[in-house]
Parts: sequence; C-alpha cells; structure tokens
Amino acid sequence: MSVELRRARPLLGTLVEVRADAGDERTARRAIQAAFAEVEIVHRRMSFHEPDSDLSRLHAAPIGTAVALDPRTVEVLRCALELAELSGGCFDPCIAGILVSRGFLPEPRSPFAPDLAAGWRDVELIDGRHVRLHRPLWLDLGGIAKGYAVDRAIDRLQGCGVDGALVNAGGDLRVAGAVEDVVHLCGADNVGVVGAVAIRNAAVATSAGVATRRRCGTGWIGTHLDGRDGRVVGLFSSATVIAPDCMIADALTKIAFAAPPEMTRRLLVRYGAQAAFHEQEQGWRLADRAA
Repeated sequence: MSVELRRARPLLGTLVEVRADAGDERTARRAIQAAFAEVEIVHRRMSFHEPDSDLSRLHAAPIGTAVALDPRTVEVLRCALELAELSGGCFDPCIAGILVSRGFLPEPRSPFAPDLAAGWRDVELIDGRHVRLHRPLWLDLGGIAKGYAVDRAIDRLQGCGVDGALVNAGGDLRVAGAVEDVVHLCGADNVGVVGAVAIRNAAVATSAGVATRRRCGTGWIGTHLDGRDGRVVGLFSSATVIAPDCMIADALTKIAFAAPPEMTRRLLVRYGAQAAFHEQEQGWRLADRAA
C-alpha cells in the first residue's frame, strides 16, 4: 500500500508544499527532506535579497571580473539568456535596476549604479561555474528561479524512489509519476475560480499583474516589464502556462505579457507548452502547441 506524505515550509517568498507517494513512510519522509534541502539551496543562491547569495556577490564585484557561482545559478542564467534571445529581449533578467528604482526590490550593496540601457547581452557565461558582467547591471531571477526550484525538488523526490511527487511553490506547480492534480485557474483579478485543468507529469505556472501592481500617481506600476524598453505589462491580465517543466512554464508566463502573440505561439511550440490568458475586459483566449 502506498503512503502519501505532505509537508509545507515558507521558502522562496511563499509557502512551498511537497507531496511524496511512496511504498513506506521512511522513503517518503527522506524524499521530502531532500526536496526541501534543494529548494533551500536555490533560495540562498539566487535570492536578490540575501547578502551572501550568488546574485549579491555578482553585484558586488567590479565590472569585468569573473565571479564563481553555483552551477545551479549558472544553469538558470543560461536558460534565462536563451529565453531573452528567443524573445527578442521581451524576457530579460537584467531589469532589477528598474525594479529597484520603482521600489519593488531593495538596493543591493554594489560599487556601481546600474546602466539602465544594459541588458542580457552584457552577461557572459564563461563556463559552467563563472559569470562576467560587461556593463553595470543588476540581475533578478525572480521570473524563473522559483520554477527551477520546483523542478529541482521534483528531481530529488524521484531520485529517492517515490512513486509520485508534487511540489507547489505559490502557484508554480509540477507533478510527476503516479500523481494527478487539479489546478484551479483564477482570472485577471486573481479572485474566484474561473476554470480548472487536470495535469499529470507536467508543470503549470500562473502570473497575474494584480498580484504586484500598485498605484503610482494617477496610474499603475508593477513588476512585469517588457525587457526591451522597461514598459510595464500585464497589469490587468493573467497568464497560465502548462509545460513539461516548471522553469519554462514560469518564464513563459512573463514572456506572454510582453511578446507579440505570434512570438508567444512560436515559443509555446518550441517548448511543448500550452497557455491560457485572461484579461479583465476581453476575457479568455487560448494558445497551444497546434496554434
């Protein structure tokens, strides 16, 4: 008989839930401990706020210096830069300077002020451990690292021999093995359930502009930006993406806010993903692999 064990901890700025289905409680308990340990590592290494994180050390180094980072951080950066290139800069992990200037992120300890014209092309991945910045900039991996942490936790759960696994980090969710989960979809106002989808051996991520937007004078500002020009996007929209892994699903929700529809469809096809978008005035529209 299979044992189902669930645990939750505050991590990644949200509540992370881990479920393990295994043949015995000891295996399930060990798997969950390993999953949380992996999430904690991702949190420490890729946090914009932690003073000893990889990002903080990179921001503190003189421009042009090769900085040794955790291979996990380099892996996420590699994916972020790939998505930046494929999206023509709509997705850009180098927008932290703008988010700091607008009060969404704290100013890091850094010997330089960011050049707001700098972008993803100014980040060099030297090898699997070292990164160099060619212009003053601050990196924020908030649009992709949470999904990566979910993927890493799933990997650890499966490595411990569980039959089924689920990890949910504040709406970034992935299931694997003999587990199916029903995901309830919220609209652009993030209030009330407007739909549901069952997923198996897949990941789902949702982003909604209402979650971070706030008044600024007579208008609104938020954390979802078009990396090409810093323009605020997605203030009155939500995007839900289903993909094979959570890192890609997480990032594609941000791209969907900024990229033209045809580009979004191309990226969905490339990564084997499906998406649903909701806007307060227009309602639902769908995009999928067949589009």
